[in-house]
Amino acid sequence: MHHQPTLCLISSLIIFHISSSATGTFIYGGCSQTRFTPGSPYESNVNSVLTSLVNSAAFSSFNNFKVSVPGSTQSDIVYGLFQCRGDLTTSACRDCVAHAVSRLGVICPESTGGAMQLDGCFVKFDSSSFLGVEDKTEVFKKCGPSVGYNSDIISRRDGVLAYMAAGNGQYFRVGGSGSVQGVAQCVQDLSLSECQDCLSEAGGRLKSDCGAAAWGDMYLGKCYVRYSERGFHSRSDDGDVDKTLAIIIGIIAGVAVIIVFLSYLTRLCDRKDGK
Repeated sequence: MHHQPTLCLISSLIIFHISSSATGTFIYGGCSQTRFTPGSPYESNVNSVLTSLVNSAAFSSFNNFKVSVPGSTQSDIVYGLFQCRGDLTTSACRDCVAHAVSRLGVICPESTGGAMQLDGCFVKFDSSSFLGVEDKTEVFKKCGPSVGYNSDIISRRDGVLAYMAAGNGQYFRVGGSGSVQGVAQCVQDLSLSECQDCLSEAGGRLKSDCGAAAWGDMYLGKCYVRYSERGFHSRSDDGDVDKTLAIIIGIIAGVAVIIVFLSYLTRLCDRKDGK
């Protein structure tokens, strides 16, 4: 009964901070359900991790940290990582990570963990170590409108997805076949074999779940695969956020993932306001 106002508030905060830039486009975000005590050593470690992520992004496209400031106990340790899309410049990477960190501060105040996926980068921190841990949990999916049955397009789509899943020793891949293009990426704390396993899972789910869709996105915990056909694309704009914006609550806490679409939240808020 007390959850409805919270969901409405969270959704409105995210809408306000949606960026029009391609790399800053919001994909998904989530927060742990546990909270830390303001002014505690854990808060200092969170601040240190997030600062380290932004600073490191000025020099590299991926890094991870384990932070424990003086006076911390084992339970105060914070783990964090960031990764930018493989084709971004260093300056664009840093801007994207800084943007993601600032959004996490708004969406996840006093949360012991949080994750933010923007179009150009991924940021995550938590109280338990997730570094190097394979995670094929589905956290976000979008399928475009159907283009109808077309054996040539479907064959090309399947070929692109197979190419994305192959990995071939790369954490970031782009490719295409005729009018179908694809992109895939793993978080680099995985081994290359784990990356290929994750991409294969993501590509298989896209193929089965999106059918003959003009485009599709599949984000798992440590990788994603996306494809588009004939110039169709899945990047949202401010006028289409109701179809693409989702909040994933509790993905860091290890509880069931809840995806709440904005259109549902809007109706929920309107009904509550009308009572």
